[in-house]
Order: sequence, then C-alpha cells, then structure tokens
Amino acid sequence: MTIQPILNIKKLSVCFSTPKGIIPAVRGIELAVRKNEILALVGESGSGKTATAMSIPRLLPNNALPPEGSILFDGIELLNLPERAIQKFRGNRISVIFQDPMNSLNPLHSIEKQIAENMGIHRSSNRKETRARVIDLLHTVGLPEAVSRLGDYPHTFSGGQRQRIMIAIALANGPELLIADEPTTALDEATQTQILELLKDIQSRTQMAILFITHDLGIVGRIADRVAVMKNGEIIETGATDHILKNPKQFYTKRLVRTEYTQISHDFDINTPAIMTGEDISVDFPAHKGFFRRTTGYISAVNDVSIVLRQGQTTGLVGESGSGKTTLGMALLRLEKSRGKILFMGNAIHDLNPKAIRRMRRDMQPVFQDSYGALNPSMTVNEIIGEGVQLHYPETQNDSLRDTIISTLRNVGLSAQILDRLPHELSGGQRQRVALARALALKPELIVLDEPTSSLDRFMQIKLIGLLRDIQKACKIAYLFISHDIKTVKALSHYIFVMRHGRIVEHGPARQIFEEPKDIYTQTLISVF
Repeated sequence: MTIQPILNIKKLSVCFSTPKGIIPAVRGIELAVRKNEILALVGESGSGKTATAMSIPRLLPNNALPPEGSILFDGIELLNLPERAIQKFRGNRISVIFQDPMNSLNPLHSIEKQIAENMGIHRSSNRKETRARVIDLLHTVGLPEAVSRLGDYPHTFSGGQRQRIMIAIALANGPELLIADEPTTALDEATQTQILELLKDIQSRTQMAILFITHDLGIVGRIADRVAVMKNGEIIETGATDHILKNPKQFYTKRLVRTEYTQISHDFDINTPAIMTGEDISVDFPAHKGFFRRTTGYISAVNDVSIVLRQGQTTGLVGESGSGKTTLGMALLRLEKSRGKILFMGNAIHDLNPKAIRRMRRDMQPVFQDSYGALNPSMTVNEIIGEGVQLHYPETQNDSLRDTIISTLRNVGLSAQILDRLPHELSGGQRQRVALARALALKPELIVLDEPTSSLDRFMQIKLIGLLRDIQKACKIAYLFISHDIKTVKALSHYIFVMRHGRIVEHGPARQIFEEPKDIYTQTLISVF
C-alpha cells in the first residue's frame, strides 16, 4: 500500500530580486513528503534548501518574487491561498523550527508568553491549562529548570537552549508537518542526539511528517527515512537514506558523504607569549520574578575561570550548550560584565572605561554565533565589512578599501557578486562567512570565534578550518575557538579548555586532552567523537 504524500511540491521555482537583477534560488524542483515520514533535504549553504522550505508556509523574505509551481498540502494548494487563509496553517497544521532562534524569538517577551501566544492563536484554553502545557513542552525539549525560568527572556539562555525553546513553540499545537531548518546546528553532540531522538519519538507517536533541512549528512543517517540532495537550486538525487549514504550516484553527493576533516592536534609551545590572560573570571546573571521583575537572586554562568590565550595559537574552548563558553568569550572581550582580571597585550583591560576599551577593539575581534543578529539588516555586505575598516583605518582610500573588502571575501570563500546584498538575502552559511570577513578585514591580533562553523556544511567547514589555519600561519593571529563540535576543535586547536556548568574541568595541550583525558566529562565528549 502506497502512503499518500501530505506535502507534494511540483515544479517549484523561487527567485529573489536584488540590485544585480533577478537571482534564481530554486529551479523547478519536485519533492514529496509522506505522512509518518522524515525526509531530509540536504545540501551546501546557499543550495536553496531554506528557500524551498520557507515557500511552504509562505514565509519568504520581502525581496522574493511570488513562487511559481505548485505546493499541495493535504490536497490544498498553498500558493493560491489568501494571506488570512494561510495564517490558519502556520504554527498550527504546519510548524517551523527556524535556523536562527535568537532572531525568531521576541527579545521583549518571556519564554512562557511566546509559547503560550502560539497556542492561543489556534486554540482556546484557560491560563492554568496553558501554563501546564508550556511547562510540559519545555520539559519535553530538555529544559528541566522550566518552572523557575518561565519569566526569563531569550537573551538569558544559551544558543542551544534557545533552539529547544523554538522546538517547544513549534510543537505546541501538534502539527501534521514540521519543517525543521537546521534545528541542531547550535547544539553539542550529546544535546544534538537528545533532540534528534526527541523529534523521532514525537514523530513516531504522532505520525507527524517532518521535512528536516540540514547540511550534515552525519545527522541524516540518524533521523531520516529518505533523503533529497539539493545543489544550485535543483534536486539532483533522491532515495532511501541507507541507499543514498552507501551508494550515492552523483559526484556531489559522493563528496558530501565522504568529506572528512584532516584531524590535527597541533603541537603546543608553552614558551609562546600570552596575548590575553583571564584570572578568576566570573559572570552572574540576575534572576527575576513577579510582575515587576524583582531581582530574587543570581545565576552563575561563569565561575572563577582562569585562561591563557597565546600569540599565533588556537585555544579551544569546548563544552555542551549552556556550559558558559560564549559568556566567557564575551567577558574576555569586555562585551559582558564580569569580575576578575583581564590582561590584553600586557595591558589590564578589566577596569577600563568604554571609551578606552573602544580604542583596542581593532586588535580583538569577535565572530558571533548568531551571524544574522550580528549583521546590520539595513547594510549591504560591502558596507558591513567596510564600516570597521573605515572606522579604524580612516586613511584608507576608496579603491584600496574596495580591494580589501573583495580580497577578504575571497579568503572566506565568497565572491564579489554578493557585495550589494543585504543579510536576509544570504544563506546562513554565507552570513557566517561575512561575519568572519568583517573581523579579518581589520587584521586583529586576537579573534574570538564563537561556533564559526556551526551553520556551514561539512565541505565548507573543512575549507574554513583550512583557511583559518593558513591565516593564522601567515598573520600570527591568536584564536579563541569556542565550539561544541569536538571534531573542529581537534582540527584547529593547540591547547584546549573543557568547560562544564560554568567551570573549567580540564585543560592541557590538544594532544594530551585527546590521548589522555583525565576528567570523566572530557572522556565522555571524546568517546562521542
């Protein structure tokens, strides 16, 4: 018996209007998702995966032209529905887990209000029932502290925690089709496994269909029933997961399947001078309660951490989502209020005023995990990269500035064709590379890289790791490489700090950490790897 598809896409084409003209993103694809099935849509950054997915609930950006073709959901043509009618599907029968949770969550509303709001749009219930459902959803997605944090705002959660909140919102109304756009990108391996198992369990119990978008073929084998491979806006190969992974026919698919990291544990030189030192760094966030948001206590995000970053070397900072990695990195850059001492290039910066620290920003640059939120949505790529150069190198002439911008873009695998595009016109991976280019253009002494490869496909991750190695070798830049991905940490790091629950549980040269891990938590991380 053939199971009828709940989603049937026929000859779908999507184009975007840009200053350079009309750019096709999806080219006449055909795709079907059956009831009680998980279909993975796989491809590199910019291949058209997200444009395809966002066409279904009609959530394409403003510069998208009306899609051509047909999208049938349970026999209903979605492309012809008026806006009011399609709203009854969004968040109800069709739900989406977005790639950028921080930009999808309202920073002004508590997590309870945001989850409850999605439920209230499509169903009626009293406040007590709604709160019980919200708590149940948060526990389901792995936030056991949900009861005490219902009134907290998105910025107080880690990237991985925000992603789980997004999943809770998407599942609130029991959708028939769940579109999961890179839902595990920001999660460590252990949490990633939990989320994948959660989605499979929910899908099995509810017979919900899932369109699972990813660039990571390693995930595909753990969750998907079938795979569709996408390249340059076209579906080039479709089939059962085992068949695609074991017997790929297209060269592109073979490259996706077989691409692996060159695993290198770099030799650490203890005599290399320190460029930054943090001593007894602590960061606490206030816990609020009640209508007037009174401070009732503090949550310790980083607790008495000491760390050394050395010139021309990469210090890896690894740990699960919510361990305090990003908070520590932002504290070292003086972008987060902290206690303790921080020395940068021999100067104490922990007690400098904002004006004094601003002069040093050129030499200490961040690349944020949330690339979309870090890029000004009203500025073009050319303006985003050029802004910092003009600020810190005001003597730069226009021609020289443009050459610097184009050269830096090429270094991160992007062409000059995107110079006039806005951030929303780029894929997640392209935005991440623009954020890196912005930092590299200033020729800093230190770059704090917060999950810089998380939204990139494996092939692009490897290219970026190789690029970072080459830049470091040529320019002697120090990196603080923050990641939950032990593979990328091993490929780039000289020295590694392992972080858990706001504390450093183990640190040492990369080879030592991987060959002779002492802490049980470190051993668990490496065993997963």
